[in-house]
Amino acid sequence: MSVLVYAENAGGNFKKSTFEVISYARAIADQNNATLTALSIGEVDGNELKILALYGADKIITVPNEKLKNFVNQAYASVIAQVAESEAATVVVLSNSFSGRGLAPRIGVKLNAGVIDGAVALPDQADGKFVVKKTVFSGKAFAMVELTSAKKVISLTPNSYQITEAAKPEVIEEFNATLNESDFRAVLKEIVQATDKVSLPEAEIIVSGGRGLKGPENWRMLEELADALGAALACSKPVSDAGWRPHSEHVGQTGIAVSPNLYIAVGISGAIQHLAGVSSSKTIVVINKDPDAPFFKVADYGIVGDAFEVVPKLIAAIKNNKATA
Repeated sequence: MSVLVYAENAGGNFKKSTFEVISYARAIADQNNATLTALSIGEVDGNELKILALYGADKIITVPNEKLKNFVNQAYASVIAQVAESEAATVVVLSNSFSGRGLAPRIGVKLNAGVIDGAVALPDQADGKFVVKKTVFSGKAFAMVELTSAKKVISLTPNSYQITEAAKPEVIEEFNATLNESDFRAVLKEIVQATDKVSLPEAEIIVSGGRGLKGPENWRMLEELADALGAALACSKPVSDAGWRPHSEHVGQTGIAVSPNLYIAVGISGAIQHLAGVSSSKTIVVINKDPDAPFFKVADYGIVGDAFEVVPKLIAAIKNNKATA
């Protein structure tokens, strides 16, 4: 048996979620006394590739190809499937990121494999079964799903598994993948990325604002709070619909689903559509002057008060704590 993990990179650098999936895949490999192969697609520096061995990859396969410089869903799925077959991998692991959600079902079809998306825990392999815990109903519940197929594809929810170092010798090989023109019928021409911001799907801390902030001119204090915490900035749907904040910051059922370690909601009432996209957060803090706001029912901590009074005091306390630490 062999386990293959797709090591997603952004601009030639591996993301935090990549180290999470490698740590997760390493644990699966150890459960089954199997080897772990990490696959990198696109142009990645050799020193960056070596990092994958630090988290437990027995072998690192790289597929440098000019056609694969930018992410192409169908082409990447073909390459991953080819490497999986070459390595006789029975389990393929990848992040349940934007690209991972598109790749997993395609890889499943190519390998005739069962697929689990949104996994949050290691498989339970007692009694010869392979049962995986995953999120369902937009993160509001969990399901235990058994995969009975010979080959399995698992996409791991970001921030759901701890990164663990398990250094292995650095073994790097190139793989010459077969690329078909049919794999490039739909090609991503350009990626515009805010490189100075924390990615919402991978953020460990998120500060989010709603209509309670009254207007876009008041967002400066949330930006300051996010900077103080090293957090990503988000907003509710009514805020993005009103043009106060970009749609790329909209979290919720119709926006980006997130699962940070800490989610701070400021001036957000907590409509069910918003809660569906943030309920996987490990800790939720709500700041709202309405004591009957629905968000308080799911909050781990709640502050009933005016955001324009509470947030500045919170920022001051954080800065003071950092200064004295």
